[in-house]
Amino acid sequence: MGLALCAASLLLSDAAGAHRLAPALLGLEETPAGEVEVVWKLPIRQPVGSDFRPELPAHCVGIGTGEATRDATSVTLRSRVDCGETGLVGARVAVRGLAEGGSNALLRVVLRDGRRMQAVLHAGEPAFVVPERQSAWSVAGDYATLGFEHILSGLDHLAFVLGLVLLVSGRRLLLYTVTAFTLGHSVTLSLATLGFVRFPSALVEIVIAGTILALALELARPPPDPPSWMRRAPWLMAFAFGLLHGLGFAGALAEVGLPEEEIPLALLTFNLGIELGQLVFVAVVLALGWAIRATSLRLPGWALAAPAYALGGLAVFWCLDRAIELLAGPA
Repeated sequence: MGLALCAASLLLSDAAGAHRLAPALLGLEETPAGEVEVVWKLPIRQPVGSDFRPELPAHCVGIGTGEATRDATSVTLRSRVDCGETGLVGARVAVRGLAEGGSNALLRVVLRDGRRMQAVLHAGEPAFVVPERQSAWSVAGDYATLGFEHILSGLDHLAFVLGLVLLVSGRRLLLYTVTAFTLGHSVTLSLATLGFVRFPSALVEIVIAGTILALALELARPPPDPPSWMRRAPWLMAFAFGLLHGLGFAGALAEVGLPEEEIPLALLTFNLGIELGQLVFVAVVLALGWAIRATSLRLPGWALAAPAYALGGLAVFWCLDRAIELLAGPA
């Protein structure tokens, strides 16, 4: 149990920031006349001190004034620019401030002949030169990166995975359990992203927090005799709760969108990115546990129970916070 203390402290460092895939979104859509419809969308919740700004090609000239709208989670500015006969192919598009804000931005480009391209801009690569055609490898890399960053920034999902590590004894059973969780969220992520199932995202977020609370309650009480179904079949519990977490991933991916020409590839690599990030987190937690055990440090009883109570406290906070947000409705 001692291994969870370090991991739990990481979770507690930013309780209010759970599960927010919040990249900026820059959309550019060419019209046959050479004008470009520009959509610049910023999440309301921003890193402290961030100042994200789009940089359009120098030959594109603004037309008229933009129109700003706001909803519960974001502010969107719509405007138009004239890029003339040159258009967007071969032009450089960038977003400033990504390094300072520690975030990324989604870029969507629709050319006048209907070709669609997407890219993930980040601190290491804040600009994108619009090609005539986008390769499948580029799409795969972008969506794998997006999935990897999403799971590692989604503290509620990581809290649940931490709970699985605390609940399950034995590496093989832990592997089966984490894999079952992955299968569960992959199923509903795919179904929801492709439009086969739909649930209100605000309600899904509350239910996800509820799964963490249920797991924390199981961890906090002494193991019953006979064992509960969570302890007898943790893989079944992980699969069932994974179905719910997949709806949360789908809500995040819906904000980003999928390139129509590469939907299967983008969906697959987004899932693989999530799985890779999840495995990295499990490996770090297990390594911390090994390091703590190697010190032969004897922890008091209250310290051994602290991770379960920390997870439970976070889960209650997230439930209340998201319920208030749901009841408050759009701003």
